[in-house]
Amino acid sequence: MSDLDQSAGPSSPTHEDPRRSMAATIGADPLWRAVRLLDVSWGRAAKAIGLGSLALASSVGLAAVAAWLIARASQMPPVLQLSMATVAVRAFGISRGVFRYLERLASHDVALRGMASLRANVYTSLASGRTAAVAGVRRGDLLARVGADVDSVGDVVVRAIIPAGVAIVVSGGSVILVGAFLPSAGLALLACLVLAGVLGPWLSARAARRTEERGAAARAEMTSTVLETLEGAGPLTVSGRLAQRMDALRRTDRELAAVTDSGARTSGTAAAINNAAIGLAVLAALLLGIPAVAAGTLTPVELAVVVLTPLAVFEAAGVLPGAAVQMHRSRQAARRILELLDAAAPDVSEPSSTRDHAASDTMASPGDLSEPPSTRGLAPSDRSAVVVTRAACGWNGRAAVTGVDLAVRPGRSVAVVGPSGVGKTTLLMTTAGLVPQVAGHVSLDDAPITTFPPDDVARQVVFVAEDGHVFDTTVLENLRVARGDVTPDEATAALADVGLGEWLSGLPDGVETTLGPDATTISGGERRRLLVARALLAPAPLLLVDEPAEHLDPATADELLTHLVETSRTGGRGIVVATHRLSALAAVDEVLLLGRPADASPDAPATVLARGTHAELLAHDEGYRWALAQETASV
Repeated sequence: MSDLDQSAGPSSPTHEDPRRSMAATIGADPLWRAVRLLDVSWGRAAKAIGLGSLALASSVGLAAVAAWLIARASQMPPVLQLSMATVAVRAFGISRGVFRYLERLASHDVALRGMASLRANVYTSLASGRTAAVAGVRRGDLLARVGADVDSVGDVVVRAIIPAGVAIVVSGGSVILVGAFLPSAGLALLACLVLAGVLGPWLSARAARRTEERGAAARAEMTSTVLETLEGAGPLTVSGRLAQRMDALRRTDRELAAVTDSGARTSGTAAAINNAAIGLAVLAALLLGIPAVAAGTLTPVELAVVVLTPLAVFEAAGVLPGAAVQMHRSRQAARRILELLDAAAPDVSEPSSTRDHAASDTMASPGDLSEPPSTRGLAPSDRSAVVVTRAACGWNGRAAVTGVDLAVRPGRSVAVVGPSGVGKTTLLMTTAGLVPQVAGHVSLDDAPITTFPPDDVARQVVFVAEDGHVFDTTVLENLRVARGDVTPDEATAALADVGLGEWLSGLPDGVETTLGPDATTISGGERRRLLVARALLAPAPLLLVDEPAEHLDPATADELLTHLVETSRTGGRGIVVATHRLSALAAVDEVLLLGRPADASPDAPATVLARGTHAELLAHDEGYRWALAQETASV
């Protein structure tokens, strides 16, 4: 959402609106709320359980028939009496592998379809919800939530729900089988299965409840730290903070190792309980079976079946402790995902498509703004105009910049300048409706911008982030993020406009050349100009661009900035540019200088120190004049 690709808008999913599902299940277990978003086909899940039950039933059948065959063969009957048992052993041995393979296909089909649906639901909810919920999350943490956490929620199907279903079906059938030979042995087997299938998972779940919270947080921290270290290795090395970041990574790794060790102890305890239950089941079968054989109610061959069958039956119960751990792991992952979705979800009691014009009546009219003449007089009837009125912009209710009045409409250009960290990007994102203002008003077409559906806003206003994403696909497809029908000729012309014509001619396949992941195969300056070309191809009438000249030499930067402003003006587009470059700002209609007053504390929010044309600021603002002189001297 922080990139130009918001202009495309999310496609309409064919499944139930995830926000409606969440609203209907507020307060429910986060895991089952997330499972709803998996859109699991329970028919497919039942098929997987059936195939898994057949696979495990083949193992049980193989053990039972093999026990009968060994015991009967010891009596040296005619060989023909053993032929059917011999064939059955082979059939069960083959069918076990076949059914296991089919169960794996079916269960993973359910899980992978569910993960795809969950990701689609997550992306749809985030794209159509409050962007501030996403923008305020560390990139690595966001990646962990839409990546590993989604996988963990999907794993609940393969590693918990389906194994539990198989265990219930096969255990019940095995108890009936043993009970048919000796009812008391069947009851003893049932008791031992309950011991292994309840006590072991309960202990595992109890331990997992403590460890998985630590594990989920540690895994998220690991992902965030690794991503930030890889992306910022250069600046971290220059600033001397790389060693500190590596130390933090080692601490997180040790925390993950401690969590893994804790889980291993629990798994060992659960395995010991399962093995003890197997021993008890065999011992109980012997203690109950031998008197039955002596009484003539059970044959010696049947005793072998009753005693040896439990060895295979407990394969089903043995996976339940792991299933219990997976339930808690998936629940923690689901909680992290739903925290993000709940924060992003709009207020369902007030549809976002309803334009609350009454609210706009309380807004100050543009004529009331204390602005230079160049920004006054924006009539309420003017279309595709964004007006920021006495706004405070920031994150989580804390203002980074205050007292901002800004009007952007087609044909008008504004530059926002100031030192790094002063709030330029935050101001642009607030103007685009991606981050709610802390105070004041932001209106689009004379109505609060928050009352419009995000797709409608994206069609009118496009924000191009400094770190906009470049996808691992062709140059042409990267430009089509702005507009899906961009032709190769249009793409070539747009790249030439931003000074990438020579670069394009050097590519092996022209606009059909595939770029590396996140543009790792091109330089920072080429990446910035590619993003600017993408912006110029967007159909939106209002364009907000963050640092378009970053990573470029001064002459190229000024040329690109001037071209961007003039092209937007010629095309009837309104543009706001956040930039460090001052020497090219003679082309814009107005410059806003952000900063903190000299007597303000370092933690105080920034404000608009001066505004006017480039020439006016040079004539009347000493700070602006000094900054331009420093910029010129450094060339």
